[in-house]
Amino acid sequence: MSEVKISAEPRTEFGKGGARRTRRAGKVPAVLYGHGEKPKHIALPAREFAAAIRKGGANQLFAIEVSDGTQALALPKAIQRDPIKDTFEHVDLILVRRGEKVTVDVPVQLTGEAARDTLIVHDHDTLSVTADATKVPDHLEASIAGLEAGSTVTAADVELPAGVELAADSEQTVASVTAAPTAEQLEATLPEVESATEEAEAEVGEETEGSEGADAPAAAGEENTEAKTEA
Repeated sequence: MSEVKISAEPRTEFGKGGARRTRRAGKVPAVLYGHGEKPKHIALPAREFAAAIRKGGANQLFAIEVSDGTQALALPKAIQRDPIKDTFEHVDLILVRRGEKVTVDVPVQLTGEAARDTLIVHDHDTLSVTADATKVPDHLEASIAGLEAGSTVTAADVELPAGVELAADSEQTVASVTAAPTAEQLEATLPEVESATEEAEAEVGEETEGSEGADAPAAAGEENTEAKTEA
C-alpha cells in the first residue's frame, strides 16, 4: 500500500466545543502519538482524509506534513465515525517508522464460489497480521471455491503476501460452509413464523385495549366536572 501525503494544522482547541468547531471548518480532529513522544493534536482536511480511507482502507499509511514544519509517518489506530452523517468525528494516528513491524487487523475477502446448495458464513471478516508499516496489505484473500457443506476456512488457509506474517490463531475460523435449507424445510418453518406473528399482534391488541380503558374514567371525570360547572 502506497503512502498518502496529507497536510495538517496544529490544534489548540480541545474538548467537544473545539472538536465541533474543527469539524465545521471542514477538518477532522486527530491526535498523533507513539514512540514515546508527547501526543500532538492536529486537524486533517476532511475531504482528503475521507478519500484516502475510501481508497486505501482503514490501514492507509499517511505521510503527514504539519504546518509548523513537523513531518510524520502514521497509521490510523482508531477512527470514530458519525453513523448518521457518515463523517469522521476523530482519528487516533500512531507514529511508525520505515522498516518497523506493526500488527494490524486486515480485511479478508472470500474468492470463488462454494458448491451448489450451500450457504457461506463469514465468521471473521478481518485477520490480525504483522507486516512492515509501509507494506501493510489493504486486504487478504481466502478461497472458498468448490467447498462442500461442512467445510471451514481457517486463518491458516488465508493467502499472505510476502513479508506478512499471521498474528492471529492459525485455527481461527474465517468462514464456514453450511447446507442451504431445502424448500421443505422453509415451508416447515412458515407455521412457526405465522404463529409468532399472531401472538405479537394479539399482545399489541391487548395493550391498546388496556390503554383505551384507562382513558375512560378520565373522560367520565371530565364530563362530571363540566356538569358541576354548568350547575
